[in-house]
Amino acid sequence: MAIDSAENAATSRHRADGSGSTLPSPVRIGMSRVVPELKMFYRRPEQLVLTFSMPAVICLLLGTILSASLPGTETSTSIGAVIAASMLAYGILSTSFINLGIGIAADRETGALRRLRGTPATASSYFIGKIMLVAIASLAEVVILLAVGVLVFGLHLPTDLFGWFTLTWVFLLGVISCSLLGIFVSNLASNALSAAVITNGPAVGLQFVSGTYLPLMVLPGWMLVVGSIFPVKWMAQGFRSVLLPAQMEAFEPAGSWEHWRIFLVLIAWSVGGLIACLSVFRWSDRS
Repeated sequence: MAIDSAENAATSRHRADGSGSTLPSPVRIGMSRVVPELKMFYRRPEQLVLTFSMPAVICLLLGTILSASLPGTETSTSIGAVIAASMLAYGILSTSFINLGIGIAADRETGALRRLRGTPATASSYFIGKIMLVAIASLAEVVILLAVGVLVFGLHLPTDLFGWFTLTWVFLLGVISCSLLGIFVSNLASNALSAAVITNGPAVGLQFVSGTYLPLMVLPGWMLVVGSIFPVKWMAQGFRSVLLPAQMEAFEPAGSWEHWRIFLVLIAWSVGGLIACLSVFRWSDRS
């Protein structure tokens, strides 16, 4: 009887040990956080309205003001259409870089991240959940801006597989690179208010030097150099390459769409951003 009891106890301990050692993967944990992240995002109506309306309103205002056709072109493409195509990059920057920079700083300030640390969630799974949230919000943002561009400014959706493929990988790499940049910046902020300052300020400046508020052709050389360092300029260029007529390629600074360079720059920012986030990410103000 004693032997049987000992064997039963050993078997129970073995089963407990075996079940406890099998934890969900970071990817699975990250994907399980997508729905809660979406619920928290859509429960903030003021943030929701501002996120989705601001890029569209700016696009309508600038596009209407700059409605003249481009000089020296045989097409009827207006400067407003160029801005509308480029504005997709701003939409992604708004939903990813700005929202994550402020949102993660707020989670850290309220102690939500500290509590999350007591669960099986890792930094990688937390990143996955946030980036998936941003991807869904960015897709909705892009749909809104495309509707404005097509209906108001005469943009044309891609008509071939290559165009849709280009639109897809520029979108995905743009979301990843800007999201990781937002996560990185959130670690530099002590609270949500300071995060709003250090995200919105640079974001506005990037719009000018990246050719989203003004066409690149009217920018001075030093602005082009500064803009080419960051991913926003390359995202906007990638979107223009599939939404504008092929003749518009001549108006780019290099005289071509430079798809290979767009890909390499966005990949570099994504890899570098991931390494930086994993290096500096902290769960609370003290760790």
